[in-house]
Amino acid sequence: MSQAADLYCVMGNPVAHSRSPAIHARFAELTGEHITYERRLVPMDGFAQGVRDFAAQGGRGCNVTVPFKTDAPLLATECSERVQLAGAANTLTFRADGSIYADNTDGLGLVADITRNAGVSLAGRDVLLVGAGGAAAGVLGPLLLAGARHITVANRTLAKAQALVQSHSALGLLQKSELLALTPQSLDANFDVIINATASSLAGAEVPVSASVLRPGCLAYDMMYGPAAQGFLDWARQHGAVPRDGLGMLVEQAAEAFLLWRGVRPPSAQVLQEMQQANSSK
Repeated sequence: MSQAADLYCVMGNPVAHSRSPAIHARFAELTGEHITYERRLVPMDGFAQGVRDFAAQGGRGCNVTVPFKTDAPLLATECSERVQLAGAANTLTFRADGSIYADNTDGLGLVADITRNAGVSLAGRDVLLVGAGGAAAGVLGPLLLAGARHITVANRTLAKAQALVQSHSALGLLQKSELLALTPQSLDANFDVIINATASSLAGAEVPVSASVLRPGCLAYDMMYGPAAQGFLDWARQHGAVPRDGLGMLVEQAAEAFLLWRGVRPPSAQVLQEMQQANSSK
């Protein structure tokens, strides 16, 4: 009898849109790893219980998506430096001794997709990061480490943006990068790269910033992907920006999680290309 596959999942609310199961299944196929990866919808007040249940059922690790990324570190026995800086985690590993290790691969995935897959350097660039929740917190550190000259964090609740900037101020000084917190209504500059880290696309809401933030030919990036991101992509294209959705980020952050869990780096560029070709043929 063949050995049972190791069990992994993505937890969130909503989670039906997630393409992580298909990505990890393809990673497993290409690397010969024996895993099963599923979606798990958990109640808004049931994340901690959902994690405990999954671990008790033999789960080896889980990805965490909206809105639980800031809750995930609270369940961990040990947190990576990225998680300690961001206060948010998107990857949990359940160890044999019962301990839980939390990491955040979102920023690594975002930077890899922008610099390697999209071919846009972040070094010396002016970046607008829209949002100050778990998604934004997970990527601000890697954006600073990628050499951004200036990063403005814009959020409806200014205090949240200020707190995120403050928690990264030491890294900003070390990287010689400027950090600024504003509300979307207070923005009076334009940028080389705009990153939408809010859930506005998922909720079908309007783009949370004015088109005046777009420099001609700038990269306008939505962390969402698929139909949810279409409104943002259309808005960016209509105003002279280069639109990109978060599919590449999803694949690249998944590759980092797969490496963490399995000790094998999957061919992320190949999988992203396959998914993009499948999308274009629909």
